[in-house]
Amino acid sequence: MQELVVSSPSNIAVTGNACLPAMTQDQINKVEVLEHFSRALCEQENIPTEHLIHGGMYARTVHMPVGTVLTGALLKLPTVLIVAGDCAVFIGEETIELRGYSVLPGSAGRKQAFLAHTDVSMTMLFPTQATTVAQAEQEFTDEYELLMSNFQDCVTTRITGE
Repeated sequence: MQELVVSSPSNIAVTGNACLPAMTQDQINKVEVLEHFSRALCEQENIPTEHLIHGGMYARTVHMPVGTVLTGALLKLPTVLIVAGDCAVFIGEETIELRGYSVLPGSAGRKQAFLAHTDVSMTMLFPTQATTVAQAEQEFTDEYELLMSNFQDCVTTRITGE
């Protein structure tokens, strides 16, 4: 079994210049192990998802309650991730701590794991020509059928047409 270190004093990075780099297959596998473990042990948290398509941009926002562990989809393209709140993020070689408000560049080829120390809101953004949420989801991940927005009623969608 592979081990995923969530946090220890030797691997906490200071935010500010933090980024979300592409991950190796071994690092992605570690997140997948956590994903399968958490599905087997815990009832899945109902995390609201908000979608906005406007001005050639797709924004996807989730709100995580304190104590929630969330594993993201494997992303196929670079994005910007905005995080409001305090959380630990496994980024491949280390776990970083985000506090307050962070705007992070994220590379393609990553699958993060998050642990919310406070209530956390996260918004992922990327440019797109998509006109539907389904198109946008298929653009950013091949794991679109596993996304929580496909399994919950608490989803808000705004498509402005601009």
